[in-house]
Amino acid sequence: MKTRERKQEDLNALTEQFKTSKSAIVLTFNRLTVEQDQEFRNELRETGATYRVVKNTLARRAVEGTPFEDAREHFKGVTSVAWTDTDPVDLSKVISKYVKEKAEIFEFKTGIVDGKVVTIEEVKAIASLPSKEELVSKLLFLLKAPAQRVATVLNAVPRDLALVLKQIADGQGSVEAPAAEAKEEKKAEAAEATAEEAKADAPEAKAEEAKAEAAEESSEDKSEEAKAASSEDESGEAKAEAEGDAAEAEAEEKLAE
Repeated sequence: MKTRERKQEDLNALTEQFKTSKSAIVLTFNRLTVEQDQEFRNELRETGATYRVVKNTLARRAVEGTPFEDAREHFKGVTSVAWTDTDPVDLSKVISKYVKEKAEIFEFKTGIVDGKVVTIEEVKAIASLPSKEELVSKLLFLLKAPAQRVATVLNAVPRDLALVLKQIADGQGSVEAPAAEAKEEKKAEAAEATAEEAKADAPEAKAEEAKAEAAEESSEDKSEEAKAASSEDESGEAKAEAEGDAAEAEAEEKLAE
């Protein structure tokens, strides 16, 4: 049996973890094997999250005065908590996966994301956002693209997460609206990001380019005509001069006779 001092140490440690975390998911489980438990823990660990089966009385005291205090009423029965102090997207992806694929084992109780209580549907909406790895991949792909596109990619996750959290804060039950808003906003951003490229293919730009080419060709034609006229003039003068010389020579020849 744990001593009172040891129990206090456990309480202090759990309280500190809740205070420094940004998001937490409260679960319950049934008929969980050792292998399944280890697999679940490993996937959570890869996201940087911490997972622990907690004692309800200890957890209820630990969340007092923390952003997770609203989860107190859910600390009943078998309870486990996964929490993270980083981006909640990766954690949400793992939780959504196990709650869906292993529904006979894991059951979602409640979640707290940035101080807001979330439902399982809202957790799934957060899980649909790009992860850090996906964001980095997109960033590497667009490194040679205009700076505006890079900024769009960098701002994508915070903005989409803000839409979900705003929906939660407004108390609306549907998560389809923020998803639709995010989709429409991404379309608008894509159109704006390619606007400059579209200008190059616009009919006005092509018309100006064709006009410039026609002017250049006309200038070259006139230059060639001028050269040809000059050449004809020179040829005529030479011919006239030759005919004059011949007439003069013929006159001198007659005088000599």
